[in-house]
Amino acid sequence: MRVSFDEGAPKDRFRIENIGLCAVSNASVMVDLSTSQGGLIFDVTSQGEGVEVFQPFELVEGAKALGGVPIVTDGQTEVRLDIVSLAPSEAIAFTIDVDDTRGQRAITVSGSEIEGAVVSYSDAQAKESAMFSTLSEAEVRLPNC
Repeated sequence: MRVSFDEGAPKDRFRIENIGLCAVSNASVMVDLSTSQGGLIFDVTSQGEGVEVFQPFELVEGAKALGGVPIVTDGQTEVRLDIVSLAPSEAIAFTIDVDDTRGQRAITVSGSEIEGAVVSYSDAQAKESAMFSTLSEAEVRLPNC
């Protein structure tokens, strides 16, 4: 499973793609920014820790794969997606605003700032995780396939 982050204006984008040969079902994927180099947070309201522009969580791809849409609050560092079923080559994507709390340009997130953030996958049989690289990607190997 590959998770990629694309810095954008005004919305940043996360994409979770099943790059394996087997369907993923009854699983969850957690994106945890708390360990990122830039001290990243989700900026979803005009109030709180974020700066300037904010964008709420918006699911833009793969809604049918999920059991529901997560609620993300301002300043939160984690988002969990509960997957009902995601076939090979299918993806889930969402837009949101991500700000850094340690850098000089809080509204722009570079690959080095997301480095160290963690993606965790879990289902009834396995728990796996991977860290984002400076290329703004994390690849979680799923052992059951």
